Amino acid sequence: MNIMLFHSTYGLRPAVHRAADRLRAAGHEVWTPDLFGGRIFDTVEEGMAFNEELGKEELLKRAVLAAAPYSERGLVYAGFSLGAATAQTLALGDAKARGLLLLHGTSDIAATASVDSLPVQLHVAEPDAFETDDWLSAWYLQMRKAGADVEVYRYAGAGHLYTDSDLPDFDEEAAEATWRVALGFLETL
Repeated sequence: MNIMLFHSTYGLRPAVHRAADRLRAAGHEVWTPDLFGGRIFDTVEEGMAFNEELGKEELLKRAVLAAAPYSERGLVYAGFSLGAATAQTLALGDAKARGLLLLHGTSDIAATASVDSLPVQLHVAEPDAFETDDWLSAWYLQMRKAGADVEVYRYAGAGHLYTDSDLPDFDEEAAEATWRVALGFLETL
């Protein structure tokens, strides 16, 4: 599978490279574009401030330019938190998208969004201050309405970016469960 993996608001950190290596070891081709131009942040607040300064349009432009050379192959879009939101936006706009793997994040869905049974898998902490229960319920219904085939996995007690072993949110048990399920999902695409 060809996977476009987008980083979180922390930037393209070692955890993203480790995730890409894990996916490559499972036989996938993976690209990890740096949407922040080399900037890496120590806190979510610093990353969010930079993202605000950069602007949503510029971030999406960078993501589209990164994916464009490979989209004809039929990409699986994937990402962590902010990167998941970016991946979701691109996948919903790419008729050739093969799947969408969301780790720790979602995004708004345009009322006109329409896909043909796009396989979507979301892995998120429970509770998660960035992905509240009400938000996730509405998101799920909107994704189904758009035509996506959605699976949601919640991890009780895990922190927001629980798959990143370099952050305080890390939860080894939840992270390993996430990767086990996600790799199985990718095998079905």
